[in-house]
Amino acid sequence: MMVKVRGFFKDIKGTGRIIEMRKAQIAKAPSIPMGHDPIKELANKLHPSELHLKVDSIVDETPSTKTYRFVKNEGPDIPYFQAGQYISFKLNIGDSFVTRPYTISSSPYETLGKNPYVEVTMKVKPGGLVSEYIFENWKVGTLVTANMPLGHFYYEPLRDAKNVVAMAGGSGITPFKSMAKEIVNGKLDMNLTILYGSRFKNDIIFYEELEELAKKSKGKVKVVNILSDEENWDGEKGFINAEVIKKYSDPKNTTYYVCGPGAMYNFIDKEIAKLGVPEKRYRKEVCGEDPDIYRMADFPEKAKNKTYKIKVNMGCESVEIPANSRETVLVALERAGIKQDSNCRSGECGFCRSKLEKGNVYVNKKNDGRRSADKEYGYFHPCSSYPISDLEIRVFIS
Repeated sequence: MMVKVRGFFKDIKGTGRIIEMRKAQIAKAPSIPMGHDPIKELANKLHPSELHLKVDSIVDETPSTKTYRFVKNEGPDIPYFQAGQYISFKLNIGDSFVTRPYTISSSPYETLGKNPYVEVTMKVKPGGLVSEYIFENWKVGTLVTANMPLGHFYYEPLRDAKNVVAMAGGSGITPFKSMAKEIVNGKLDMNLTILYGSRFKNDIIFYEELEELAKKSKGKVKVVNILSDEENWDGEKGFINAEVIKKYSDPKNTTYYVCGPGAMYNFIDKEIAKLGVPEKRYRKEVCGEDPDIYRMADFPEKAKNKTYKIKVNMGCESVEIPANSRETVLVALERAGIKQDSNCRSGECGFCRSKLEKGNVYVNKKNDGRRSADKEYGYFHPCSSYPISDLEIRVFIS
């Protein structure tokens, strides 16, 4: 329908009229049978939207660490991945829906063959909502839902040096065990030296397995355990500092990887800087939410120990939830039972990307993985953002 406004004709039905015209044209067009699409089929195998797995076995690695092996339960096969990538589990705990990423400790080649599987190795965190729940509830036969492969923490020969030094602490050894197994099985061409920091010998995860892999590698894998609190230890003692790093590598032709607790990252950053290693040869695995965001010097003092209100808009519905400034916006959403997509929980992947319509959030610069356009137009990642005022946000739930 056309009407005359100030001497010009306007179509008051706008885009709706165009859509109707296109639908009419499509209806008249002959049907074209869609044949087999090998590219789409391959993409679905490599990047399934969701995996349905079953716990196949559980191994106690240390008093506080377990390895869970998963096999396919139904649906898509376990996809191939890069050594160093992670899997994200989706869990319902009470009234909350949460996700947790864990680096894969098995190797890519183990997803192939007649009995494919994937493994993760978890260290229980006292008081931790998810790790304690998993340790208490996951048994052989437990069904779980997950998403993989995810992350960018893997060896890339076009970017990384042939010689790699991996610095690990605690369960941060998991991606490097995956890499070591891949090297030994001839699937990864690199030289790997693992500097593994622990307090005591019985804290070392995969001690015997890593020693065996080093023996089988024909010199391509070397493992150096560094203990800080063990009295009767003949090996390296103390911490992974600049002196130790230089002892086992040449900073001029080595790529450095680090994976471990947040405190370790802060320490290693300073030690790597002493060696003059350029940023392009220093790789860090994302380490999740900051355990104490208040320690950041630029966190607003007036926002500490405050609880704010968040108005959450979802499509045509809205709900108001409480949020403590010590926890991320994502945690507040999860506590309220709102199923917001998320994987990395470190501001990197962008799955939880949402719109900040009103209010202010604090974002740690180290975990701010937003694009420049998102920053300019008010989008944020709830997993790495902390409320410092009442908020109104819009979440996009698939």
